[in-house]
Amino acid sequence: MNKEKAWNYAFGLIKVDGLKPTDDFVEMAKKEICGELTLADIEKSLNVKYKMK
Repeated sequence: MNKEKAWNYAFGLIKVDGLKPTDDFVEMAKKEICGELTLADIEKSLNVKYKMK
């Protein structure tokens, strides 16, 4: 499975739950597909953004 297909599958699962991914998350996914970001970069960014205080 290529990266784009994997992300589309993941977004489909999110939508099945009645949720919508944030615009920032969609942009990170697009950058990961193009090779501008890695999954580790996305994970780090999300951990910083949503870190519990």
